[in-house]
Amino acid sequence: MINSRQVLLIVCLALTGTAQVREALAEQPHTVDVVHFWISKSETQALDVFRQAWAENGNRWIDLPAKNKVEVQRAVSERVANGYAPAVMQWNANEGSRELPEMGIVRDIDSVAREDNWRDILPAAVLDRITYHDKVYFAPTNIHAENWLWTSQTVFDELGLKLPETWQDIFDAAEKLQAAGTLPIALGGGPWEVSLIFNGIVYERLGAEGYARAISGNAEAVNDPRFLEALQTLRRLSLYAEPFDARREKSWADATATVGRGAAGMQFMGDWAKGELIARGYEIGKDFECSFVPGTEIAYFMVIDAFAFPVIPREGSDEAQLAFARMVLDRDNQVKFSRIKGSLPVRLDVDMDKLDRCGKLGVQMLQEENREISAQSMAMPSQMSEGWIGVLSDFFNNREITPEEAQRRLYDVIAQG
Repeated sequence: MINSRQVLLIVCLALTGTAQVREALAEQPHTVDVVHFWISKSETQALDVFRQAWAENGNRWIDLPAKNKVEVQRAVSERVANGYAPAVMQWNANEGSRELPEMGIVRDIDSVAREDNWRDILPAAVLDRITYHDKVYFAPTNIHAENWLWTSQTVFDELGLKLPETWQDIFDAAEKLQAAGTLPIALGGGPWEVSLIFNGIVYERLGAEGYARAISGNAEAVNDPRFLEALQTLRRLSLYAEPFDARREKSWADATATVGRGAAGMQFMGDWAKGELIARGYEIGKDFECSFVPGTEIAYFMVIDAFAFPVIPREGSDEAQLAFARMVLDRDNQVKFSRIKGSLPVRLDVDMDKLDRCGKLGVQMLQEENREISAQSMAMPSQMSEGWIGVLSDFFNNREITPEEAQRRLYDVIAQG
């Protein structure tokens, strides 16, 4: 795997527009430089599906990985500002992503979408997120859900624990895990991991309507007394995770691995955790189990991964970008990618029977009416979302911040957004 120093070096090379990169792009019209943050074991293996498919058609892929979403955004922003945007960049198809076509940073790929009938084969919720002013701008790769709970089957069997169905079950299991010397809650150092947990608590406390109001930027929803209860639940949960200093440098994938090997009992994480567990050799039903976070069993907190295509003046770039978009939506590539990534394909016309038990549970949720809802990160504008995540992370990691203070700060984030 690429280490952090190599990642930073590669990004720095990209930002300076080195002669090697410029020469490679000039030599081959179907060469693309791809900026992304898929660097864990499972993410790398999933991305290999697209890399290999691209190479099999005689094209070249210049890989520019960054360590997280923030680094990708920073790298792309600096390259755009310097007049040397990448051909392809990983992006979430969320509310904030519409800022890109609005500012003229990315090109539309509507010609491919029309020729390949994307409007007929993609779910309406996906089409809505990749479209701006009736034109398609993003090539969606897969659908994730954030509201999953992953448990160590080995440890749960040893302690006679059942899959938690309520938050009280979560805390009862945490107490027994802690008494047995096992870390109850696996967590990395990423601030977004805390907000992901909190979203499920908010849904359970405020219900679908209250949750939707809160994540869509309704400040009054944050003042709801039940919102304060949600923060109190998050504070209680923080007592069962490692202190921040002990996990500061750990990734979500590191935390996932502790569940797989039985060093931790539970992890609140999107279904990309399943892909990571399988990539590390763990099996569903033997080493780990999947269920939805208590109180969210009737909802599917949907996240849509995608690629975007910056406007660039390089000769042949348009053709390369359109070819890349078509490759991403290829039916076989969709199935292969999602099977490794732990996600669901975005196409409606693929064979879902090939998915594992957790995947089929996700499909069932999507097929039922009114089950799919936006994850917080998909619904909020980018700046507001960053503020929301920052407050929750600070609160989770610093016990001197009271739930009341966190509530006031979150209100300010929403009110000023």
